[in-house]
Amino acid sequence: MPLVELIEKVQRTRDFVSGVFDSLLAQDKAPQQDEQQSSKLPSAVATRFTALSSSGRWQAARDETHKRIHRLMDRASHEQASEEALIRFVDFLESVLRRPAYLALLDEYPAALKPVLRLLGKARWASQYLLRHPVREVMQTLQINGQADDERRMDHLREAHHAQVFRLLVQDLEGHLSLEHLSDHLSELADQVLGLVIECAWSSLKSRHRDRPQFAAIAYGKLGGKELGYASDLDLVFVYDDDDAQAAHAYGQLALRISSWMSMQTAAGQLFDVDVRLRPDGISGLAAISLGGLESYLREKAWVWEHQALTRARWCAGDSKLASGFESIRRDMLRASRDPKALAEKVSDMRKRMHAGHPNRSAEFDLKHDAGGMVDIEFMTQYLVLAHSHNHPSLLDNAGNIALLQRAAQAGLIDASLAMDAANAYRRYRSLQHGLRLNEARYARVDPQLVVAESQAVKALWFQVFDH
Repeated sequence: MPLVELIEKVQRTRDFVSGVFDSLLAQDKAPQQDEQQSSKLPSAVATRFTALSSSGRWQAARDETHKRIHRLMDRASHEQASEEALIRFVDFLESVLRRPAYLALLDEYPAALKPVLRLLGKARWASQYLLRHPVREVMQTLQINGQADDERRMDHLREAHHAQVFRLLVQDLEGHLSLEHLSDHLSELADQVLGLVIECAWSSLKSRHRDRPQFAAIAYGKLGGKELGYASDLDLVFVYDDDDAQAAHAYGQLALRISSWMSMQTAAGQLFDVDVRLRPDGISGLAAISLGGLESYLREKAWVWEHQALTRARWCAGDSKLASGFESIRRDMLRASRDPKALAEKVSDMRKRMHAGHPNRSAEFDLKHDAGGMVDIEFMTQYLVLAHSHNHPSLLDNAGNIALLQRAAQAGLIDASLAMDAANAYRRYRSLQHGLRLNEARYARVDPQLVVAESQAVKALWFQVFDH
């Protein structure tokens, strides 16, 4: 047994034994110190702390644990922390109540307390992330490779991913990362995680017919455009390039296992929700498709919206030899000559359907779905690529909405000033959306007055592209 696992097992055993003895003696513990502690705290914080100190989990904890928590709460009450941050800090202490090592770390290193409180006070999503994964952030062990057990390997991978996301979260909240750089890092992290999952899943398959799979994951949507957020799901299509008679069955099994392992919730958490509805024939289609099969589908059966999705698709993990093959197919599909007017009608019709499917009955502006919002920008960009890339090859690159709008303007396809305004609107919308999601808003909606200029600019560009 590795040393780290042995230490963890010993600590769990000690905690269990101590908990049994402390629970037997719990009736003799005087509540006086808890009451004194509560009297020093703001009312709402005191109420939450009283609830914690009255819980069965608290009663089962050791006296030393109680003393540490009282010291930590006393220090926290003297920090310039908001009431909400202190309430979340009580929740955090409860989450690590049965792990004295983490309480000891905060108690013995007071300098660590201030950044924890600052993080808890800044964003609801950040605090919930810390509550869900306290072990991963305080005392992380990274032993992904070399684990004989698949379940253990996957849990270590989940822990490693949570820890890295947390590091990025701290840098983000401290203002050290732009939204674009954060998305780049999160997307690169997802690529690497997916690559490791492919390796783990393939090595676990009994039906594998070769040492290394000739198989890859193609990213669409936010991951494909490198605009991933903290809680984004992954839009994936799995492809292979292998003539072996067993290939179709083996890679189908591999794709299903990858999706399952990525989405699975365990004690170590979850990696990602995986969405495979963009694969050929949707959810009822093959779990994995050959590159040749994908090309035939895109050429003969795909809808216009599936070609729109290709504008931000890319190889992201697996056999790198498939990257150039997929990119060649993608470019061939995008550069095909199309009737601009007929295409405009189809794209506009799809936009209307999407808008109808996301009704907004509030007085607020939906950053993503309302007219003049993010989806309008994305649809305009996709239309420009599909309608004009056969004459303007620079539009074929998966360069992101902002860069593609600028390239379309440089090619004289749209007004340069409107393109710049729409690009700035997209940045603004993404920033607002990011802030709302950090605070777990149900919808990405804001006061319309906050984005008057942005929505008007997007509508003006839409009129130029589709209605002029």
